[in-house]
Amino acid sequence: MPLQRVRTGVGLHYEVSGEGDPVLLVMGTSGSIGLWAEKVPRLAERHRVIAFDNRGLGGSERGEGPITAASMAEDACALLEALEIPAAHVVGWSLGSAVAQEMALARPEQVACAVLYATWGRCDGFQRSMFTALRHPYATRDMEAALAVAGLAFSPQILDHPEFLQLLEPMAPFFPQNEEQMGVTTEQWDADLAHDTLDRLGAISAPTLVVVGEQDLLTPPWQAKAVADRIPGARYELITGPGSSHCLHLERPEDLVRVVTDFLAEHPVTA
Repeated sequence: MPLQRVRTGVGLHYEVSGEGDPVLLVMGTSGSIGLWAEKVPRLAERHRVIAFDNRGLGGSERGEGPITAASMAEDACALLEALEIPAAHVVGWSLGSAVAQEMALARPEQVACAVLYATWGRCDGFQRSMFTALRHPYATRDMEAALAVAGLAFSPQILDHPEFLQLLEPMAPFFPQNEEQMGVTTEQWDADLAHDTLDRLGAISAPTLVVVGEQDLLTPPWQAKAVADRIPGARYELITGPGSSHCLHLERPEDLVRVVTDFLAEHPVTA
């Protein structure tokens, strides 16, 4: 279980798979590496995939200081530096997409291209209500309720599946495992609520793909579209139909990976 100490003062647990242009995967709120599921091996067929646990979750240390999208971006950039990777494709999901935005703004030389999957630039009223509701079980340390409301991240189709709970069970180890990690996740929800890059997105110079599912309730398509509209030359991809939820990489992995790999192929990493 590799642990890389980085200049921001934490040890970050990471895993590397495959060969080719480097792709850094930045996880969303409450998750650890295993929640990427099929996305890692599918991307690793063509790329060197670096997945890591954000500070305080999975196998990574919490360290000191606040948890914000910007501080998490510094962790991610520091990990690339420690692994001697000058530049990488950066694929961020949900909170990870907010982190990817901050990376592209603060360290443009390290971001060969950005894939913002399930993203937003500033919470609107609907999203603020959704994040606040999802935050509450973590703040009160009620893991059973936290896993129950996690259903909001999935599509109506899979929620109606008679074996949904059995399908969700293998993912349980990739969510917070103790009170300390639930506390970190509460801090991550606060980072989600505070995230605000909308007026700065025009400064992103990296080629950017914004991809979202039609049924995404946490980062709705109109929020993702607002991000794409602000980033010069950004491509917007809306995945529609059954399973087009906030968890596209779990429900529609083939479709998501196809869109992402096609985009990465157009923008090879240059040394």
